[in-house]
Amino acid sequence: MSESTIDAATRRLALALDALDAALDRRREADRNEERLASQVHALGADRSRLASDLDAQAARAKRLETANREIARRLDVAIGSIRDVIDANEP
Repeated sequence: MSESTIDAATRRLALALDALDAALDRRREADRNEERLASQVHALGADRSRLASDLDAQAARAKRLETANREIARRLDVAIGSIRDVIDANEP
């Protein structure tokens, strides 16, 4: 083999190693991006679960307030009726 053939083969090998190194760098970056995305998906899932739980709690609270509101309205109606009865009974 001549020296120029060896030099050419050495250059091709160096280029191939550089290409392999660049491919490894791209793969590592892709892996890091995938890990970041997986972490974000996990965080979004946790947020969704927390928000669903908060929504359930607020819906239950709204139901309790609605029930209390109805009871208050019923008691006010009874009180207003009683006051009207007293006023009607004391009118000449």
